[in-house]
Amino acid sequence: MRKILLFAVLLLLPARAGAHVGSPDTFFEGNAGPYRLFVTVRMPEVIPGVAEVEIRSESGAVSAIRVLPLRLSGAGSEYAPKPELMEQSTNDPQFFSGRLWLMEFHALQLRVEAEGGRGEGTLAVPLMAEAQRTVRMDRQLGSLLFAFMTFLAVSFVLILRVAFGEARLEPSAASDSRSGTKLRWITGVGVLLVMAILYLGNTWWNAEANGYSLGVMKPPIFRALVDPAGRLSLLPPEGQSPVHAGLRFGGWLTWSEVLKNLRPDHGHLMHLFLVRLPGWDYFCHLHPETDPKGFFSQSLPNLPSGRYQMFSDVVTDTGLAITMVGQIDLSELSGAPLRGDDSTAAAPPNPVTTGKQEVRALLDGRMKWERDPGPLRARTALRLRFQVEDREGKPVLDLEPYMGMAGHLIVLRSDGNVFAHVHPAGSVAMASLELAEKSLASAAMQDMASMHQQPLSSEVAFPYGFPQPGDYRLFVQIKRMNQVQTAIFDAHVEPEVVAPNDQ
Repeated sequence: MRKILLFAVLLLLPARAGAHVGSPDTFFEGNAGPYRLFVTVRMPEVIPGVAEVEIRSESGAVSAIRVLPLRLSGAGSEYAPKPELMEQSTNDPQFFSGRLWLMEFHALQLRVEAEGGRGEGTLAVPLMAEAQRTVRMDRQLGSLLFAFMTFLAVSFVLILRVAFGEARLEPSAASDSRSGTKLRWITGVGVLLVMAILYLGNTWWNAEANGYSLGVMKPPIFRALVDPAGRLSLLPPEGQSPVHAGLRFGGWLTWSEVLKNLRPDHGHLMHLFLVRLPGWDYFCHLHPETDPKGFFSQSLPNLPSGRYQMFSDVVTDTGLAITMVGQIDLSELSGAPLRGDDSTAAAPPNPVTTGKQEVRALLDGRMKWERDPGPLRARTALRLRFQVEDREGKPVLDLEPYMGMAGHLIVLRSDGNVFAHVHPAGSVAMASLELAEKSLASAAMQDMASMHQQPLSSEVAFPYGFPQPGDYRLFVQIKRMNQVQTAIFDAHVEPEVVAPNDQ
């Protein structure tokens, strides 16, 4: 029986962001006309909710920044409401902050309008608006609402008793036994009516809560099978129904329906990452294609034996970025040669460090992580900078575009609960960014295009912020001498520093 792979997806605003697991915030660096901006959007844990927006200008020429959320595609991307003015820091005039309500599950964009001494400029940042968890009601608030409910229920019964009983009795008949029986009947009916209303209300509330919980951000799970020829196929979980109810956008989707509505993301419909557990010591970046049966599949390259964690990225036509996860046990495999943009890498046995600069060997050269002084902190916007050098330690001048950009960064937490696929523009999917750019005026799009056409330097930088403390492994991929090369770094991230008034 033909099996259909389903996507468990939500619809959301910006990010989740690009395709990520456990990394909901959005980090983006780009040009708003003549101004270079670093945009950070801290997504709310529930939708509707308030997103915190922080923007840093590269120069002091920006005098005001306004922001507003829009849908990434469709009619909602064309009719913009009045933007919100961000607050400019008095201590740091290049830093702006603000808060925005996100009201719906959707693939959204943050429209950024900057003005200053060099004129005006506009920037669009994709966002994935999805709930990260359900929030329980505060106990004190719940007790207060229960008291109000009890008061209203009792008041309703008493009003019925007065309106249909005592208010219609003749004064002389107030003590009549028949009148007492009537009042008891009215009181009983009122109590039953109140109980029915409360029951129906509670049923509706539970149905809404269950429906909302289906929309909580959980990566869809797939399973993978490898045939004797070493070809990997991605399949749905055992016993999964052909329609998934978790989709909160545009109805439910089947796998075949999604296949007809995928956007290429820097040249490929799917990006598949296999990383060997438990040490993340072998890395594989592949690009499966659809086969005649409607599955994504690909012949695997040479791989050592072990259990592999898999992360699979796709982007729908609406700009919704989806990451699916799975695991597979492999025996040592002598597979097909690497082709196109595919790549593999093994972690070095021992890290090589030079002060704050960590160095990793590459083919005919090396990569150096230009780390800032001090510890890495969770939920802190960073620019992760990596310098590519030749064997003599001189910056190289021959980096080539890798799938249309200077490099790719894969971030993995040691427990697998955080995965992020980051680009030099930030944590957004490039296919989603293309949709955001199309919604801008032609002049703004030309500014965006010029940003992508800039010549490559020896440094590759990635805007990102680690979402949680812990130990991470970073896979930095560049292309040089017509070969994809990967440097692997380790990082320990400390908890964020919380200001006293934020506790």
